[in-house]
Amino acid sequence: MIARFKDLCLDAADPHALGGFWAGILDGKLVDTGDGDTRVEPAAGRAEAESIWVNRVPEPRTGKTRVHLDLRLVEASPAALLAAGARLIREPDAEINWWVLADPEGNLFCAFAPGEGTRPGPFELVVDSADPVAQATWWAGVVGGEVETSDEGYASVVGADGFPWDQWVFDPVPERKTVKNRMHWDVDLTGPEPSALIRAGATLLREPDDTARWWVLADPEGNEFCAFAPRPAS
Repeated sequence: MIARFKDLCLDAADPHALGGFWAGILDGKLVDTGDGDTRVEPAAGRAEAESIWVNRVPEPRTGKTRVHLDLRLVEASPAALLAAGARLIREPDAEINWWVLADPEGNLFCAFAPGEGTRPGPFELVVDSADPVAQATWWAGVVGGEVETSDEGYASVVGADGFPWDQWVFDPVPERKTVKNRMHWDVDLTGPEPSALIRAGATLLREPDDTARWWVLADPEGNEFCAFAPRPAS
């Protein structure tokens, strides 16, 4: 295991408005980080790794969202999400049994009806993939966990270190990644720098500097993620 799953980050034109939306629908707490960004802290009793950092970026959202959360609803319809500001993109039909929605900045996410023994809120992180099995296998090698495959073509990582949801799903899509992901994940490294990640096949995009203490890398299909070195013991 090279790293531990840490948390999610979401690009935004307006971090306060978008963070407020996600804090509201996830029953979380919106925290002003003091630098123009915000953080959605998880609801009481949830894993700390469910924090979502909402970061201001200058570029607008373009292209399809390739990383998204799947949510389990409290009720049998997404009415509360729509009232909070979500936009309905697709209803359940003969092909899917969930709703596809967009947040106020157009980022897609999926909402599923409650099921027996389920709890409301996020339960899957989904990543579009050209080769789901290869992607799941690569990430399981980085953060641990078991790879599960399906007849439908998707692959999942279950039990990854630090991962707070049920499954990390890599979903087959025909189109390749062409623009920066608006949602990405962070990892905590087990060592002082990311050389093991790079040897495993990650691409280094940016070194730490005066404005950021982390490395920015990309996985084998180009998905950006940030890697943090362990903090020195106090």
